[in-house]
Amino acid sequence: MGAYRAAWMALEQHWAIVPSRARISGDKSYAMLRWTAALFLRMAFRQKIIGLENVPRSGPTIMAANHLSHVDPLIVIVSSRRKTHYLAKDGHFRNRFLAACMHATGQIETNRELGGNAALSSAAVALHANRALGIFPEGTRSKRSHPPFLLPGKSGVARLAAAYPDVPVVPIALQGTRKYMTPSLHKLPRFWRKVSITYGPPFNWMAWLEGNIELTALQALADKEDYEVNAELFKLFRSFTEHLMAQIKEQGAP
Repeated sequence: MGAYRAAWMALEQHWAIVPSRARISGDKSYAMLRWTAALFLRMAFRQKIIGLENVPRSGPTIMAANHLSHVDPLIVIVSSRRKTHYLAKDGHFRNRFLAACMHATGQIETNRELGGNAALSSAAVALHANRALGIFPEGTRSKRSHPPFLLPGKSGVARLAAAYPDVPVVPIALQGTRKYMTPSLHKLPRFWRKVSITYGPPFNWMAWLEGNIELTALQALADKEDYEVNAELFKLFRSFTEHLMAQIKEQGAP
């Protein structure tokens, strides 16, 4: 074990995320939908896909994209050629039709009223199961009516990456999805509109950590009080998130 890894693991009690008891369902139905519907949907979305080779074909992966429209998760799923699991609020699972769709596509139920830690535990289910997790670092869909649409990222994505320090994080820039289906304006997609999706080179927490904190400073955290450790970790989480959002912007996120 390298010195950086040993120093990071010594702080595990401060960053560990315990996966919730939520289950991933719909493996067979999800696979069938991807094979039968993916070609049609790719044509319907008129997608321009850049950097698909940056998406790992297997293993736990965090797919981090900007968020402009309700169709964004579907576009990531269809274009990435991977089963990608998103968190879905528990209200969707109370409606029989929506619940069937959620289960069929392997979405993970979460209760927003329980707070951010509960959401992270639900998200960790996908990574713990060696799946691809779709996440919007902004935490919500951008409601800005004019560019720039990209919002500051929240630290949840960094906390997940830190808890799974070897898992690749793929920065994703979506363009055109706002005009393709504008929230609160369009009830149906405008199929003649083009969208593009750019997958950037993946990076993981451990590699990023080695380039952003001195080893001695990281090792020294193990001897500090809990509140001091948490304060320093929060700074690292913010810095990682800002780096990710800068990557997404650089790839063309409006």
